[in-house]
Amino acid sequence: MSRLQDLLHDLCPNGVEYKEVGSIAKCEKGKNKDNHCKLAYSITKNGLIPTSEYFKDATVTSDDTSGYRIVKKHWFVYSPSRIDVGSINYLHDETEVIVSPLNVVFSIDEDTIRPEYLLYFLQSRSGTWQILTSREGIEGTGRKLLPFDKFSKIRLPVPPLEIQDEVIRILGNFTELIAELNAELAVRKKQYEYYRDYLFAADNSLKWLKLGDVCKLIAGATPSKKRKEYWENGTIPWMSSGEVNLKRIYSTENKITQKGYSNSSTTLVPAHSVVIALAGQGKTRGKVAITEIELCTNQSLCSLVCSEVINYKYLYYYLDSKYEDLRSISNGDGSRGGLSLKILAPYMIPVPSMSVQFHIVSILDRFDALCADLSSGLPAEIEARQKQYEYYRDQLLTFKEKQA
Repeated sequence: MSRLQDLLHDLCPNGVEYKEVGSIAKCEKGKNKDNHCKLAYSITKNGLIPTSEYFKDATVTSDDTSGYRIVKKHWFVYSPSRIDVGSINYLHDETEVIVSPLNVVFSIDEDTIRPEYLLYFLQSRSGTWQILTSREGIEGTGRKLLPFDKFSKIRLPVPPLEIQDEVIRILGNFTELIAELNAELAVRKKQYEYYRDYLFAADNSLKWLKLGDVCKLIAGATPSKKRKEYWENGTIPWMSSGEVNLKRIYSTENKITQKGYSNSSTTLVPAHSVVIALAGQGKTRGKVAITEIELCTNQSLCSLVCSEVINYKYLYYYLDSKYEDLRSISNGDGSRGGLSLKILAPYMIPVPSMSVQFHIVSILDRFDALCADLSSGLPAEIEARQKQYEYYRDQLLTFKEKQA
């Protein structure tokens, strides 16, 4: 930080000049009229990404791209309807690409501002707040857009390039560390999946039993949402299907009252049960989680209460490894429909001795803690570094304003 302070003292003793984006940026409306550019990109909260990679299972780029906007290196792109969730970035590497005409494209005066510095500012607390408060509502839709004429009014500090470069260097060290931690997490997850699948590899010498023979399968239900007395000031944890993504359930977003529980068919299940999503949007169906508290669930979840012959963590890890298989046996064609207690009850699982189950669990627990523990594993370290980065980013991009 001392070098940055020295630069500020030498170059900006009276403060930093603040400017509107419009004074250092120009809206670019050039189109791919002759279809010469074939590199179609999409703007996402993770940056500008080749459209073919972002939409891996679908073709969304038109054959005729003459109406697409041209984007050159270091030009910015943002989605007017999704900039509030971070869909703004600049073209880092390619010389020229094209984007949907629904996006806004603008160039910047690189003699005045670095693209990295501008992006850091737009992602900062001040930049985000100005973006959120500049959007315009579309009558009758509830949607909000940010046209360039409004975006251009955003004010930001524009110090000399030497100071911008120092800010970029400092924040770059943070982002590089976070990237390294994420890469490490990805490697550990692959190791975890490898060992999990290895430990659960088919073994004909093992005893295979039906899920319904080693567990009690319990369906959930939802008390009427129209009855306030079923929900207001509730104390009984009630789990929805989306919460299965948490993997370990220590609390639930919603709770029901004793009256709501008594007037529905949902059932309390003990802690250390396994829940599996029967249905749900996207990729939820087939996912599993462990209950760490006594709770009840909605009808889109099935609770598996383990008998004395199977360890609940062993069951969780095994079913977690069979996610794709469970989705494939769902009603319908594997992409629609859902699971049911009738489908799950005859599902066959290997049941080794309890000592073998404990051994498998002990190995996978260590990987799971490293890959998923939000208090001590890599995700906790990543979250801590992310918060540290955000703090310093907001501090570094806050300057004393130079008075005219």
